[in-house]
Amino acid sequence: MKKNKVLFNLPKKIVFCKKCVVSNQVPRSIPEFKHVKNRRGAKYLNIGRDGICDPCKVHNRRDKIDWKKRELELLQLLKKYRSNNDNYDCLVPGSGGKDSAMQAHLLKYKYGMNPLCITWPPIMYTDYGRENLMNFINIGGFDNLTFAPNGEVMRRLTRMSIKNLLHPFQNFILGQKNLAPKIATKFNIKLIFYGENNADHNESLAESSSSLTDQSMYIYKNLNELYLAGVKIKDLIKNYNFKYKDFVNFLPERKEKLLKGLQIHYLGYFIKWIPQEAYYYAIENTGFKARPYRTQGSFSKYVSIDDKVDDLHWYTTYIKFGIGRATYEASQELRNNHIDRKEALALVDRFDGEFPNKYFNEIMNYLEITEKEFNSWCDKFRSPHIWIKKNNIWKLRHNANRTGVDD
Repeated sequence: MKKNKVLFNLPKKIVFCKKCVVSNQVPRSIPEFKHVKNRRGAKYLNIGRDGICDPCKVHNRRDKIDWKKRELELLQLLKKYRSNNDNYDCLVPGSGGKDSAMQAHLLKYKYGMNPLCITWPPIMYTDYGRENLMNFINIGGFDNLTFAPNGEVMRRLTRMSIKNLLHPFQNFILGQKNLAPKIATKFNIKLIFYGENNADHNESLAESSSSLTDQSMYIYKNLNELYLAGVKIKDLIKNYNFKYKDFVNFLPERKEKLLKGLQIHYLGYFIKWIPQEAYYYAIENTGFKARPYRTQGSFSKYVSIDDKVDDLHWYTTYIKFGIGRATYEASQELRNNHIDRKEALALVDRFDGEFPNKYFNEIMNYLEITEKEFNSWCDKFRSPHIWIKKNNIWKLRHNANRTGVDD
């Protein structure tokens, strides 16, 4: 029997977690600069010999954590950095969504901190996303700094990222990820808080409250050889009429320029973080509003709703890895005991891979991509070990419901 070709260095054998509905085809993290073109060295979600994935194992341990002790750790940390004057003493990145709303509100009103909130804006704002940010500022009562990168650069790089990587959010994620330390340095703020702990996706990080990785030494030593939007930076400059200054906002700050003693922590390490509870908290305290209709590709109305490109991003994830937004969200709801596995499987069967047509034409026009081009790019990124074409229709070989072509 001829073996199917495997793209992206994905695991050859597709395995689904016995407890939730994710598979081992899930990337653990966003592609870094050094391997974004071909994903060499990329790591994917681990499912152990017991058939249980890392996020489920980490989540199960949360019930055994002494959360009162963790909160005491938080109080000691905040006491060390709390400002005695009117200066900002912590920085909270976010869009005004449920998670950033809850973390900023808790830090300011429960713990007495003076946060500066910052936003790397969406590629294409939804009306309700923009309204939530304004409610966060005006109803929640926060100082917010929005950093708007060069729109033409973002537009062109986004188009190239879709063509070369089928990853609409690569540049957005890199800019968003690297903005906080730069702004914290400029405002002399030594404490940065994110919400949900990365440990939810990586068992090795389960007991870590902080994360400040230094990529700058590698990046700036190998700048011309690094890929952005699937193209070497030196070739972007040589062949695509970019300038080096166009990429600065997507790169991490140089190590020697960073504020000494800068700390990055996850509030979800200190406080039991449940996304649905963050949603209700944000409604009550910052005027957050859910999407007026169900998110295409899933069943929720309140998760990542501020960018029109978001639904397209999750569709491309489905194309590349055979699992879409409904899989991610159903797994999270299952771990939090809001649904059972039978319901999670039904949600995945119904919504995963739904085509995001609501904003599709608007996005294509903005990025100057034809529908034919987009579909051909999608087909190029379908790994043969995940997909097979039957009667001119693409079908999954395997799925969580065990109803795939090869199941």
